[in-house]
Amino acid sequence: MVVGVAAALVILFAVVMVRTLENRVIYFPPRYPEGFSPGNHLESEGEDVWLTTEDNVRINASYLSHPSSPKVLLWFHGNAENIGYGLVHMKVLSQLGVNILAVDYRGYGKSEGKPDEAGVYHDADAAYDYLVKQRHIRTEDIVIYGNSLGGAVALDLAARRPCGGVIVQSSFTNAREIARRLFRIPLLEYVPKSRFDSLQKIRAVHAAILIAHGTRDEVVPFEMGRRLFAAASDPKRFYPIEGAGHNDVIEVGGDAYLQQLKAFVGSSHEIR
Repeated sequence: MVVGVAAALVILFAVVMVRTLENRVIYFPPRYPEGFSPGNHLESEGEDVWLTTEDNVRINASYLSHPSSPKVLLWFHGNAENIGYGLVHMKVLSQLGVNILAVDYRGYGKSEGKPDEAGVYHDADAAYDYLVKQRHIRTEDIVIYGNSLGGAVALDLAARRPCGGVIVQSSFTNAREIARRLFRIPLLEYVPKSRFDSLQKIRAVHAAILIAHGTRDEVVPFEMGRRLFAAASDPKRFYPIEGAGHNDVIEVGGDAYLQQLKAFVGSSHEIR
């Protein structure tokens, strides 16, 4: 009896500790000025934008304008990054010939607050509403693009809000499967509150989907990208990037990948 009570208390303590510390384990938010080195000159590349979320958190974003295009790429970066670090990729993506709104989640870069799952979804909503209400962008001209963690944010947003297309790069099926892969402790994946259940949410997306994944991704298995694709509704396309890992998809993909993105953004309602 005493042993059973003691074991139950130990388990309860472990659950409480995991839930208390889970956000510190999940998120690795580089804060300003990290990533915003003088050589990057992010401020000179785009318009500095401040947004206020539904739960009253101020988040930072950068808007790269391409006045000749009505379309906007709403870009959500991966973990352990911010829009300062992402400037190199933003410059590459600017070759797509569309406007770009790059968003820092709460706690990342200059954004206030601390990240959690519900919070980053609020951040995505604030960015989407900014485009529609202040920039007067039509919903069908918004293409949501998420890399890694940003892929989960993008799919949650696209499952709830209309858009012209979704690009998911190097992203995972759900948080439980990632936890099982990383920690290999029985039942541990059921303890955290965070779900990021992209495998379920992608089924609710009613827009064209492009999923890109490196064949040698060492963080998120290539097979997870395949499973997301299988769960998605048409129209959809899967684009494997041979030899790419988790953090070099754009570099390894090169011009061929850029052309795939350009074709998708240009006519995301028609995937061939």
